[in-house]
Amino acid sequence: MTTLCIPAINETDDWYPSLGGQVCDFIEENSVFGPGDLVDDPYRLTPIWRDLITRMYQVYPLGARDAQGNDVSGRRRFKRVSISLAKGLIKTETGSQIVLSELHPDGPVRTVEWGSRGDRNQPVGGPVTHPYIPMVAYTVEQTEELAYGALYSILRSPNCPVAGDFDVTLERVLRRDGRGKAVPLATAPDARDGALTTFQLFDETHRFVLPRLKEAYRVMQANIPKRYAADAWTLELTTAYQPGEASIAEETMDYARSVADGKLESRNFFFFHRQASERHDLTQPEGLRSAVIEASGPDGMFRDIEHIIAQWDDPRFDRAYGRRVWLNIPTQESGRAFDAEKWAALAREEQTIPAGHAVTIGFDGSRSLDATAIVVQDIISGFQHLHYLAERPLGPEGDNWSVQTEDVDAAMVAAFERWNVRRLYADPWGWGSEIAMWARKWGTGKDGRVHEWDTRAWAKTAAMVGNYADSIVTSTGKEGDLTHDGSKAFASHIGNAIKRKLTLKDSNNVPMWVIQKERGDSPMKIDAAMAGALADEARRDAIAAGEGGPRPPVLPIGDGTDREDVRKPEFAGISRTEF
Repeated sequence: MTTLCIPAINETDDWYPSLGGQVCDFIEENSVFGPGDLVDDPYRLTPIWRDLITRMYQVYPLGARDAQGNDVSGRRRFKRVSISLAKGLIKTETGSQIVLSELHPDGPVRTVEWGSRGDRNQPVGGPVTHPYIPMVAYTVEQTEELAYGALYSILRSPNCPVAGDFDVTLERVLRRDGRGKAVPLATAPDARDGALTTFQLFDETHRFVLPRLKEAYRVMQANIPKRYAADAWTLELTTAYQPGEASIAEETMDYARSVADGKLESRNFFFFHRQASERHDLTQPEGLRSAVIEASGPDGMFRDIEHIIAQWDDPRFDRAYGRRVWLNIPTQESGRAFDAEKWAALAREEQTIPAGHAVTIGFDGSRSLDATAIVVQDIISGFQHLHYLAERPLGPEGDNWSVQTEDVDAAMVAAFERWNVRRLYADPWGWGSEIAMWARKWGTGKDGRVHEWDTRAWAKTAAMVGNYADSIVTSTGKEGDLTHDGSKAFASHIGNAIKRKLTLKDSNNVPMWVIQKERGDSPMKIDAAMAGALADEARRDAIAAGEGGPRPPVLPIGDGTDREDVRKPEFAGISRTEF
């Protein structure tokens, strides 16, 4: 079973006593199941959730002191807890039960004394004084469907032993004594309430991708230290995220990985993620069954495994979605941006772009983090050539790496000298000064050849990458259609590009998309793919403007008469191109 647990469970865990057993007993004695097949039945925790609650309620032992010498006996070990499990493993339901324990006037959720069951080293749990508990979902509508909806159902059940202790509405759950409440939110609470937080629950954090949600999360996290006596804390619940969306779940996973790798330290963070391993053959029923069972762990009785497996038989089923939600493997559901198999079929390794041909150029780059690429495209034939590529090396070698800007400039000059460049579309991000220099040499604006294309202008960039995807899919490989030089590096960038769906829609009401890496720190680069799309779009515009035919080459403007700067660049450790 593939798991990531921070901190790792080892013999030092025995040093920390826990209130978790008391919390589990309180839940089972006082609560019922919410919506579902077991609604209104007495609540029973699964083995994995007993283990998780026991750990998330660990406290410092009697006599413990922090680095400043303060007595921290009985205080919570973890202030931030994140649990990532596959769909159907009652995350939301259990989260609502924890809220119930934190809110109830008899909930054993904080250390109030020592001597549980006659052992002076074991804590005795008691309630929080005047709890305030925000329960955050990604939309207002979902607050009723997720943890708050489950809590509402539980406390409205005629079978719930503690239902009479609360006044329950769709807007809040209020203790009858007036000394505590839980509220559903889809954004940060106001300043008045935000400062009072004693516990907060974020449900389905893989959906927390919008700026307002991420800002709400950060604001609310900052509220946690404000109530020291309440020993406030945060619980995040999620299914595997979609890489590249930069959701809170993805950021939390990145943080956990950095802690696991020793790059960062964390003294109060508990993270648990379980997924199916990659060793299963998901094309075979037995392999798929094994993967689902592995991802389920000991809680598999809550999932209809045979029905999950049967979904894969439907050709319309999104298998990427299935990997993410049923196997809990972080997966980009929207899939690859470009058809990698069709791209491979369009390779013409023996072909070149003859000197003097009318061409367009696409440029996309990063100075130190990813890659910098120049793609040249023959206007008449449609043939694309990866003219220059510099990629950040993997491992320690890449720590202080940056692209040599003089090589980039030399490659661009060489391209303008070898071919009759009609249009250069260049992403200015990080390269404004170089593009300005090229504009001085070869002109810009209506009559010039150098054009900035900000790839962060989502609408036009989405149209551009959509056009490029269509060019790849519809190409016959004949003269005038898109083909390419067969570069393995170019093919890698094409295959690495992932769709990032936008809220924008085209004229047919179809959602638009741009391209991104599978995750922000992925070593799988896509810059050549973006450069290819820019070159292809420049070609479309050049043809539309009647610029496809031959014309005399134009010498560089200004200082271009000094030919010493037009040199064949030396690409040490970088892809080399013959000019």
